[in-house]
Amino acid sequence: MTLALYVPRASLVHRLPAGAKLLCLAALAVALFLLPTLPAAAGALAGVLVVGLAVARLPPAVLARQARAVRWWLLALLVVHALTTDLRTGAHVALRLLALVLAAAVVTATTRVSEMVAVVERLCGPLRLVGVRPARIGLVVAMALRFIPVLVERADRIRAAQAARGGSPRGVRALRTTVAPLLVQVLQMAHDVSEALDARGADDDPPRRRRRPAPAEASP
Repeated sequence: MTLALYVPRASLVHRLPAGAKLLCLAALAVALFLLPTLPAAAGALAGVLVVGLAVARLPPAVLARQARAVRWWLLALLVVHALTTDLRTGAHVALRLLALVLAAAVVTATTRVSEMVAVVERLCGPLRLVGVRPARIGLVVAMALRFIPVLVERADRIRAAQAARGGSPRGVRALRTTVAPLLVQVLQMAHDVSEALDARGADDDPPRRRRRPAPAEASP
């Protein structure tokens, strides 16, 4: 999950093609798993911060918001590894995950959604041979990227409304009182989007080209 969306800047990272940035992200993930050491994970995290803050000139709040979104996962990894293996292994796993999450946030913050969708559609082009439409896959990717900040905004509105009514529950009760109305709104949004897509014929098969009849041979 990534909460960062495009942040306009005139930087080298922004000017890179979307395919190149996605390839770098994949290469970073492979390198972190091929070099399973704590210094490698710490170095990757430092490199991502340098690229995001110094080279791409992104606001620190963009990466900080993404780090806050996964803080409980990181803490859970530390606790689990501290109980099952050792704290050093837990720190390595947490740093590796944080580096990948922030790297993905840098990619989404420096790349327009339309550019990423175009890359996905090009990669899925060979799937036309088995009847898959790359445009539908691109639509799914675009909707996923667009809906993430919408869901975060709706959750913030629900918590703000509860606080305005004098209720500020904590712990499991706070999670329950936020998830229930958020789930209702998500289902309503999904219904509205599905109706809009149906009205625009998104599920229709593309028209097939008619074959031209072969020219009749001239009789002697």
